[in-house]
Amino acid sequence: MRAEAPPVVLTLAGSDPSGGAGIQADILTLASLGCHPLSVITALTVQDSAGVHDLMVIDADWVNDQARLLMEDMPVAAFKVGLIGSVENVAVIAQLAADYPDIPLILDPVLASGGGDAFADEDLIGAMRDILLPHVTVLTPNSIEARRLGSNDPDEEDDLTLDESASRLLSLGAEYVLLTGTHENTTEVINTLYSTDGTARAQHWERLPGSYHGSGCTLASALAAILACGSPMLEAVDDAQEYTYQTLLNAYRPGMGQHIPDRMFWARETEENEQAP
Repeated sequence: MRAEAPPVVLTLAGSDPSGGAGIQADILTLASLGCHPLSVITALTVQDSAGVHDLMVIDADWVNDQARLLMEDMPVAAFKVGLIGSVENVAVIAQLAADYPDIPLILDPVLASGGGDAFADEDLIGAMRDILLPHVTVLTPNSIEARRLGSNDPDEEDDLTLDESASRLLSLGAEYVLLTGTHENTTEVINTLYSTDGTARAQHWERLPGSYHGSGCTLASALAAILACGSPMLEAVDDAQEYTYQTLLNAYRPGMGQHIPDRMFWARETEENEQAP
């Protein structure tokens, strides 16, 4: 008897050949949490664990054709979107979301690499604000991304509070904003879930030493996976944060750059337990 297929999640993101972030991180996370990942590559990068050296955006027709063919073949339970790469790709993804409005869309607004390499100009950011955010179920920006997306003028970014940034992003159409506080000058990392009903729900996490490559990809993909598996929103947000925290606790440093979250930490823990006397 054939096994029932696991929930299917479609991720649209850039390729990171180091395996730390991007579509490779999405695939690892989705598989780790029991989903079948479909992957549409929006951009190719030349990068390692220390930084991005070059970027090539995939033609929007290719992005569209990849996604449409998969959507006609398999029942997708959630979308996860990362690095988009161009205004044309924003339009393709927005139209895809409009055509499948019942599928939750988790957007990790990748505007720059962890090393500060720019992935989005003002035109692309404007397109995200105007045509993509109205289709977003959960937006998962860090504080830098939230201020940049939420500002009406680049000169006001530094003056925006996180509450005001989240309020503006909700007004642009996102149903929820899960704003992560890794880049804030706080003793603990404070992640806050904002919703259109006006509520804000903060969770505090130990601030871990070192820097990590792909933590945002991991969180957004985990949330997409857990929602695809049928969990309600608040439970999914809690579980996705806990999973991400565990991947960071078990992170490793295989190269000369940042640490990489261990998305399969649970499998290695099992192996260690089995080998223990």
